[in-house]
Amino acid sequence: MTMSSKPKSILETMLNHLGFDAAVEETALESGSLLNVQTEDDPGRLIGRQGRTLSDLQYLTNRLLIVQDKEAPKVTVDVGNYRTENRDGLIEKAKAAAEKARRWGETVEMEPMNAYDRRVVHEALREVSDVSTESIEVEDTNKKMILVRPVSG
Repeated sequence: MTMSSKPKSILETMLNHLGFDAAVEETALESGSLLNVQTEDDPGRLIGRQGRTLSDLQYLTNRLLIVQDKEAPKVTVDVGNYRTENRDGLIEKAKAAAEKARRWGETVEMEPMNAYDRRVVHEALREVSDVSTESIEVEDTNKKMILVRPVSG
């Protein structure tokens, strides 16, 4: 078995054991690979509320890879392009929050989100020089929210 087919076969095997009839499409990324799951079953069951199940599948796939190879590149798991579409929406929300912070000169709080979504927001605003971003804990949850602050030039 070649190295590149490992993530795909790990995820396919796991989904199979979980009773899902699914095909996995693997795409190389700069930082590892993207595994996009296509299923005739209800894709919502694999995505879960706010992408929680999807995040769990991604975590488990990466854990299983690391156990086999400590140097294994990180894998992103998506179902029916959910993350890709969600990512575009998050980038728009991040830009809107930056615009508000800039316009009003005040800190803007974005809704609590998981680690993957927070990374998307931080990356989207990293190059924006007049705002800064910070993740802070949200009490009684395992999520964090992002504060977008204006930075005086």
